[in-house]
Amino acid sequence: MTTEQLVQQIRKKQSFLCIGLDTDLEKIPPHLLNSDDPIFEFNKSIIDATHHLCVAYKPNTAFYEAYGIKGWKALKKTITYLNKNYPEIFTIADAKRGDIGNTSTRYAKAFFEDLHFDSVTVAPYMGKDSVEPFLSFNDKHTILLALTSNEGAFDYQTKKTENKELYKQVLQTAMTYTNAENLMFVVGATKAEYLTEIRKIVPDNFLLVPGVGAQGGSLEEVCKYGMNKDVGLLINSSRGIIYASQEKNFDKEAAKKAKELQLQMKSALIAM
Repeated sequence: MTTEQLVQQIRKKQSFLCIGLDTDLEKIPPHLLNSDDPIFEFNKSIIDATHHLCVAYKPNTAFYEAYGIKGWKALKKTITYLNKNYPEIFTIADAKRGDIGNTSTRYAKAFFEDLHFDSVTVAPYMGKDSVEPFLSFNDKHTILLALTSNEGAFDYQTKKTENKELYKQVLQTAMTYTNAENLMFVVGATKAEYLTEIRKIVPDNFLLVPGVGAQGGSLEEVCKYGMNKDVGLLINSSRGIIYASQEKNFDKEAAKKAKELQLQMKSALIAM
């Protein structure tokens, strides 16, 4: 999916919502545990109930890898189902990969060619030769960790070297990489006050913003400081939507939570 196609979907759906499919067998409705593939059945129900309210889904691969081969098969079934039935949806493999040379190329092939994700999250710590292999794939996006929503982000990301915060150096350096136009960046909603400075460095790139809702981030603040002319935001919500209920109507309750966010986003888009 190209950036232009993603923007079209945002305008069409009046939404820039990304739903995180962080599927945990200990949290899904108990009645699903009797099915042959409870992870996939849960994901399928969530997707069918919410696809018209969001533009992206983001499975965190740890929640699938934790269950071994069964979890990996459930992930592949999920992305195959999405690509076949809802090809307009932007898909994100939240894998936080990153290694040098051929290793990064193999990671990229796994998510882009085997699983057919549109994008993958990548850690920038190892630098250029760990990121550019992901950027070499046409019409695929690399989402680089820049300023994350967790408390530990302050351990490194906001530290200054040569009087400049590390996260700013990550952004500036990344924009010199080959095919940098295919970069997106993770910026936590709990760091909304940093968005003005971030937009000075990456005015046109999309930002994937986790942390709205359960982690306390403000959608209004993120929109105020983070929107650009093409919207430029994907706001992720995981637990607040997918675990809205453990009853048999869990999918309908998830859709209600997604609708609440979509309506807020629609208002923000109208106000642009």
